Amino acid sequence: MMGRGLVLLLVGLLGGCMQATLAPPSNASLTPRDRQLLAHAPYARANVPEAFRRHIVDYTRKEQPGTILVDTNARYLYYVLPGGKAIRYGVTVGEEALAWSGVATVGRAAEWPDWIPTAEIQARLGPYPKRVAGGPANPLGARALYLYEGNKDTLYRIHGTNQPEYIGQAISSGCIRLTNEDIIDLADRVKLGAIVVVLPPGRSA
Repeated sequence: MMGRGLVLLLVGLLGGCMQATLAPPSNASLTPRDRQLLAHAPYARANVPEAFRRHIVDYTRKEQPGTILVDTNARYLYYVLPGGKAIRYGVTVGEEALAWSGVATVGRAAEWPDWIPTAEIQARLGPYPKRVAGGPANPLGARALYLYEGNKDTLYRIHGTNQPEYIGQAISSGCIRLTNEDIIDLADRVKLGAIVVVLPPGRSA
């Protein structure tokens, strides 16, 4: 029993005494189009580890409710709620050399957006078509939140994915990916103009 108590104490310390409650799955935000497209997704159903599934957690940082914070190191995105709580989503982040960090705002949001690969992506990963139509096979997935600095598009996105098996890893080209179900839930909550804080690699929330 002494050993088990020590383990629980260490877990509490390492977790910053954060209390986490697994958020029940909800289809409330799914549109008829969402249901249709997700029912025939061309990728395998991924068993996302519980640690990277959607949780309601204590939140002691100072960001205002409605803010998004991305902890690149821990592979978590937090949507800040009132009352010292946040919704924590597991994410895929960009490899360190490709990751973006800083403070931005949500300048645009789109449902099942088309993907237009940048010249840099074409050079590094291509060839791709100039435009990939929105749908479950599209890398942007079900929703995309476009990050802006002032009036300038940073070219970084918070979006869905057609590779949910990589949630909790660092493999993408710099953007932040959630499962399609989670990005639908997040996008339904986020307002245009919301503040987005992306912590740099090496710094954790």
